[in-house]
Amino acid sequence: MSVVKELLRSEENNTISFGNYELRDKKKVEDFSHMGDIYKVKTFEEITKLEKNGMFLYESVPGTAVHEFSETAEGVSFLAEGAHSTQVTVGLKEDTEYEVFLQGNSIGKVKTNLSGKLNLSIDLKAEDVDVKIVEA
Repeated sequence: MSVVKELLRSEENNTISFGNYELRDKKKVEDFSHMGDIYKVKTFEEITKLEKNGMFLYESVPGTAVHEFSETAEGVSFLAEGAHSTQVTVGLKEDTEYEVFLQGNSIGKVKTNLSGKLNLSIDLKAEDVDVKIVEA
């Protein structure tokens, strides 16, 4: 995979890809329309943040490139790419238990907080990581 040069794009399979962890300076794309929703991304080497319709959806520290991000009623899935281990926060349903899968293997169940945020650490040094988070 590679970084998303245009910072935010729609894919043919109705997913989105976003983020460029190679940028030294912060860049953003606002008012990006996809499937009836409006997205905003801010990204550079230190952080990647995605909002949907003005609401928090994804953040990584340090920055990442995310490919084929898909959101359903049950959770989210995406491929994460980066130069370092990263802390990822995803916006989901509040006070709900989710099972987290990395590379198809369950790493356990995590409950979101009252704001619906779920945190996880991902080691991105060796390869792109397939992430799937589904309601338990």
